[in-house]
Amino acid sequence: MPEIDEPTEVAEHVAAEAETLPGPPDRRRAERIQTSAQVIVAIAVVLALCYVAKPVLIVLLVSVLLAFMLAPIVDGLQRILVPRSLGAVVALLVLLAIVYGMTYLFYNRAIAFVHDLPKYSERIEKELGTLRQQAQKIRSTTSILPSAKPENTVTVQQETDWTSALTQGAGAVWDVALSVSFVPFLVYFMLTWQEHARAATVMLFRLEHRNTAYVTLGRISAMIRSFLVGNLLMGIFMGVVSTVAFGALHLPYFYFLGFISGFISLVPYLGPIVAILPPLAAGLGQLRGGGILVIIITVFGLHIFAINVFYPKLIGKRLQLNPLVVTISLLIWGWIWGAVGLVLAVPITAALKIIFDHVDSLRPYGAWLGE
Repeated sequence: MPEIDEPTEVAEHVAAEAETLPGPPDRRRAERIQTSAQVIVAIAVVLALCYVAKPVLIVLLVSVLLAFMLAPIVDGLQRILVPRSLGAVVALLVLLAIVYGMTYLFYNRAIAFVHDLPKYSERIEKELGTLRQQAQKIRSTTSILPSAKPENTVTVQQETDWTSALTQGAGAVWDVALSVSFVPFLVYFMLTWQEHARAATVMLFRLEHRNTAYVTLGRISAMIRSFLVGNLLMGIFMGVVSTVAFGALHLPYFYFLGFISGFISLVPYLGPIVAILPPLAAGLGQLRGGGILVIIITVFGLHIFAINVFYPKLIGKRLQLNPLVVTISLLIWGWIWGAVGLVLAVPITAALKIIFDHVDSLRPYGAWLGE
């Protein structure tokens, strides 16, 4: 096809292509509108199903991520002639051992931190009291007319139904425990039936589309694995640096707060703001302006360094999402699934982009999601 540079030639080229398309312009416009409406309705239905089936889908997606994390262990054991079923059991035992070790390691620190929390609460209340007094002084100096207060006021206090609150809380805990109990079994079967599930999924498509489906699944698998490994490495790096910085400031439980702040900071956009709160709460009352500034610079500096240096090299090549799409996906999935949605928003959106890129009719949407 020859290159087209001039605007007039572009217009003539578009007009020539329009003449070759079947049907009148009104009919083509109606078909485009109908297609767009179908896409919008389909997206609305999918989001509604994700909201209604939130517990089931969260358990499935968390199990998928854990299966991808453990797959290298199972593959390595299979290379030394260990049956895949036995390798899956070994991988699950390794995961449970790591979770138990981390829980045991941080449990005492967390209990001690919670035990000392009233002391931090007193510091916070003292600081807030100082700010409240200053605000009251400013208000008294700037107010012109005194605020009118009603002479006769009646305070109605509603009794708390502790029985119903405890019942609802116990029911919520039971639902979470029941859902979590399915995770080990799902991970085991996903690891043992990985190749069968992938081959069976490819066979669901027509013969001419099976190669595209196979490549798409492979790219999604590579993206998820890169996403998990990259976030793990960044979290460890940021946790170590945060621990060293907080230890230099002599913060209590700096080894506990450092890794919490480092991994929380991995959440895009909202992570650094939340990651500042634990070290600030621990240092409130004993740190002055310089120490607080060091905490803020450490958290935001590590986040900016990780996003601009580590993220493009470890994850960015696999995701290829523009910042606007990432922000919108965090907003949508956070609204649908809460905190878990913030964690799963990026891999879900990246997987959708890979699918769109490999389907001819959806490639414009993939281009819109991309950089």
